Parts: sequence; C-alpha cells; structure tokens
Amino acid sequence: MKKCLLALFLPFLFLGYGQEISVVDSAAVKKLDEMGEYMGTLQSCKFTLERSIDEMDLYGLQKHFYTDEISMVGPDKMMVKSRGTHHDKDYYYNGSRFVYYSASENNFCVLPAPDNIIKMIDSLHENFGIRFPAADVFYPSVTDDLLAEFPVILYLGEDMIDGKECSQILASNNKMNVQLWIENKEEPLPIKLVIIHKDGNQDHYEATFTNWQVNTKIADSVFNFLPPEDARLINIMAKK
Repeated sequence: MKKCLLALFLPFLFLGYGQEISVVDSAAVKKLDEMGEYMGTLQSCKFTLERSIDEMDLYGLQKHFYTDEISMVGPDKMMVKSRGTHHDKDYYYNGSRFVYYSASENNFCVLPAPDNIIKMIDSLHENFGIRFPAADVFYPSVTDDLLAEFPVILYLGEDMIDGKECSQILASNNKMNVQLWIENKEEPLPIKLVIIHKDGNQDHYEATFTNWQVNTKIADSVFNFLPPEDARLINIMAKK
C-alpha cells in the first residue's frame, strides 16, 4: 500500500512554476547512512556489475549492455574489466598510476594518479572524462551528496531483487529519478541502481550488483598491468 500511495503522490511534487518541493524521509536517510558506513569499513571487495544504458543513434533510442568485473583493495587499488556492446576495455590502478587498456584495439595509455581510489576517480573524470560504473555508492559522502542534489528522498518500502530482500530508496529532482535497492542484512550492500532522466529522451541507466565478495584476499598483481604482445602505447589528451 505504501508504494501505491507514493506512486499517486510523487507526480505532484514538481508541479507549479518549476519550484521543487523538499520532501526528505528520515527512514531513507537512515538506510543510505547504514550503507555508506558499511561500505566505508570494507578492506577489499570483488563484484560483478551488469549494466544497461540507453543511447541515441540514427534509429532512435537503443539499449546497450555491459558486464564489469571489479576488484578493489582500499584505499588505493582497483581493477575493472568491462565488456559489452561498444567496448572491451580494462582499467588498472595500483596507487600511483592508472592504465587504460582497450582489449578490442590492443592499445593502452598510462596516467599518473592520486594516492586513493576516490581521488583517482574524481581526477580522471574531471581531466579525461573517464567514468567509473556505479562509483557513487563507494563515496563516504553518498548521503550528503544525494541530499545536496535531490530535494525529494523517499523510502519506498521493501522489494525482492534476485531473491534478496531489499530496501528501495528514491531520490528525485527536476532532471532525474535515482532508485537504489539496498540489501536488508547486517551487510547492507547495494543490489540495484536505476537512473531515469526526465529531460531529453527519457533515457535509462540500470546496474545490478552481483557476486559480492567482501574482505577477500586479492593479490597485488591483479592491479598491475602487463601489456599483451604487440600492444601499442598511446597518449590521450586531457579535456580543455
């Protein structure tokens, strides 16, 4: 019943003269804080991310699919293997340098990087436009970031995702809706993330977190890139 009432109520939150109404549910904030605090305690983790992205081409809006295998050791190691419709690429970060490798083109570039994962993600996105899939859930400031950007944050109740009981959170502003499902366990891991853009083409982004392994031993060699035979070293330009 709670979800049905919210579904009737939400369309009216942004009516009027473009002025957003602030509605922040303390239960939603509590769930986000619990997830953020737990993620901050992880020493290491491995997981699979199944993603779909809507993109516009000559024939209209098309949906593309990607699978990311991600390994992280805090505070300064990360590896991503991403395979999908438009790319086969890997990221390697070992605390001092970042390597981007295109498996489909067999070329790579090497960039200096800050000394922790969050700074590295911010730096490479700002300077080179590199996006890391679903990275927001690892930010210590995830709750504060959502509160700053979304005037509406609601707890939508419980839902089942792939056999896991989850709490569903909605964050909404006049540009997008963000929905996050957090598993209802002592380890409140993120299970699914959906972003729906309200402007333009109403495109969707969806990511499902699976195969979580937390605080597992991961060898340092995983984060060090060894170029395949005949791989070409290339340079990429920073954004102006």
